[in-house]
Amino acid sequence: MGSRFLALLLVAAAVPASLGGEGLDNPLVPRRADPYILLHTDGYYYFCASVPEYDRIEIRRAREIEGLRRAEPLVVWRARRGLVAERSIWAPELHRIDGAWYLYYASGTSRKPFDVRIRVLRNPSPDPLAGRWADLGKIDTGRDTMSLDATLLELRGRRYLLWAQRLSASESSSMDLYIAPLRAPDRIEGRPSMIARADRPWELRDPANLKIQGPAVLKRQGRIFVAYSTNASDARYCVGLLEADEDSDPLDPASWRKLPGPAFQSAPAARQFGPGHNSFTTSPDGRIDYLVYHARSYERVEDPVILDPNRATRVQAFTWDAEGRPVFGSPVPDGY
Repeated sequence: MGSRFLALLLVAAAVPASLGGEGLDNPLVPRRADPYILLHTDGYYYFCASVPEYDRIEIRRAREIEGLRRAEPLVVWRARRGLVAERSIWAPELHRIDGAWYLYYASGTSRKPFDVRIRVLRNPSPDPLAGRWADLGKIDTGRDTMSLDATLLELRGRRYLLWAQRLSASESSSMDLYIAPLRAPDRIEGRPSMIARADRPWELRDPANLKIQGPAVLKRQGRIFVAYSTNASDARYCVGLLEADEDSDPLDPASWRKLPGPAFQSAPAARQFGPGHNSFTTSPDGRIDYLVYHARSYERVEDPVILDPNRATRVQAFTWDAEGRPVFGSPVPDGY
């Protein structure tokens, strides 16, 4: 028996069945980073992610998560000259708000393709794979620095935008996590609150990348959890967790507690490296919770790391501990 095969058996044996793929075969979608899966009220799963060319936004849908593997992607948006730069479209997220569809994504300009800002698309069609998408432009976050990875939090009848943003224009400045109320799907109100900054030893594995990004929201039993990704986009990349009470003020940084971490990180024995930029979904009946994330199957990545095309979308079930906090376990091996 080969050593690699034995290592995979040991990893699989160490992972409880409830933390495995629950019938899913990873990777779900090769060469798709920053994955987002939405189970909508119409019974379909919708999937979007960064494509390796970074020049378009695709949406897939299927009745089952596994069906997203075979679903034909529909290109709903391409880079438009004068609006966004080609090869600089990152991390789309699809949301249904007040009877219309919205896609939040980040993009740079032809002059500075990697100096990205959050942008929003809108489609009034009941079907996001039909109708026309219109670019509503950039979201003004109150600071003209790199911003990306926008997601939504709905709490007590109010919507909030969460996103990652650099403190200054310097590439060495920290990238922190911010929150602000939404006045409209493409407009925040008030002054954003910074609720998290990389400051734990496991968040500082790469001192040149002091960043928190990729927020994703979970709500359960009176608590809000925000997963985030930190460190460089290589094998050091990992996931942390913030926690707040649902009756607290999400705009108050004191409401948020950073849990011990990392909550999810590389598993060399399973040949899974740099898991992160996750989202969450459930089984159709809501009984199984799923962690949706990207990872590579190899450790060494050539510069520029961020352009390596082989981050693949993976999905695995997770559980909850006795105190009601999520337990993600470890990335399962490919084929598990």
